[in-house]
Amino acid sequence: MKAIAAEQGAEGTALSLRDMPYPHAAENDVIVRVHAAGFTPGELDWPGTWSDRSGRGRTPSIPGHEVSGAVVELGYGTTGLTVGQRVFGLADWTRNGTLAEYVAVEARNLAPLSADVEHAVAAALPISGLTAWQGLFVHGRIAAGQSVLIHGAAGAVGSVAVQLAHEAGAHVIGTGRTGQRDEVLGLKADDFVDLTADTLEDVGEVDVVFDVIGGEILDRSAALVRAGGTLVTIAEPPRVIPEGARAVFFVVEADRAQLTLLQNKLREGRIRQNIGSILPLEDAPSAFDPDHKTRGKTIIQPSLAERG
Repeated sequence: MKAIAAEQGAEGTALSLRDMPYPHAAENDVIVRVHAAGFTPGELDWPGTWSDRSGRGRTPSIPGHEVSGAVVELGYGTTGLTVGQRVFGLADWTRNGTLAEYVAVEARNLAPLSADVEHAVAAALPISGLTAWQGLFVHGRIAAGQSVLIHGAAGAVGSVAVQLAHEAGAHVIGTGRTGQRDEVLGLKADDFVDLTADTLEDVGEVDVVFDVIGGEILDRSAALVRAGGTLVTIAEPPRVIPEGARAVFFVVEADRAQLTLLQNKLREGRIRQNIGSILPLEDAPSAFDPDHKTRGKTIIQPSLAERG
């Protein structure tokens, strides 16, 4: 099968389109024919890209962790899904990924995909949607009437988090860069803080901070969390712990029930996504280039004829 292969060399990581072995369906796996795939540019620096669950090195590896497609094969003992079924979800961090014609995924990490949701739209949802949901509700425990500060509110995760927090009845403060104010307020944030021009500390105390940036912004945000509140981050373990409050660093996990819930919100128009470009598989290496700029999520499709 055709896939994007990632290899490490003296000059860094090289990505290329090549023939790779067809995936093996282990126990409780399914093989998915990939109609659309999503990725995170920084994943080439993740340990799981280069090692398996036992810590053994693997190269070349296939990047990409978000998938939408159709089940073509069931592994031994697999239940809950059927051959031919449309599915979407999150592939394992330590196995070959979704920038390929086929991928092996644990069945429990996939959810059925409704016929009225396009594959490109579904492939953009797993990481951003699950991260936003788990950050706000599983770890942040937000409730109606609380105040939530969301960093990177115009990004893939932040934009979904703004919409979910607004729908939950929270007072939402989104942060971003100059020029993103209208975009963030359009997502139903109540206020916007320009991190390049405004003073973050002027926000005052909030119940929850949801951070996707890390560094100095994460450090300064600890002082904004009121007693009993929560600082949640996906960027790095917090160095500064808010006084009288919780601090949580987490890595997103696949969850079928949450994927289904997010899909329903998408279908009902309660959340929306910003897809910037859809590229064929052979152009995927260029999408990892730091100079590749697009507003919104980049989606990869093995065949651009498979947009439905």
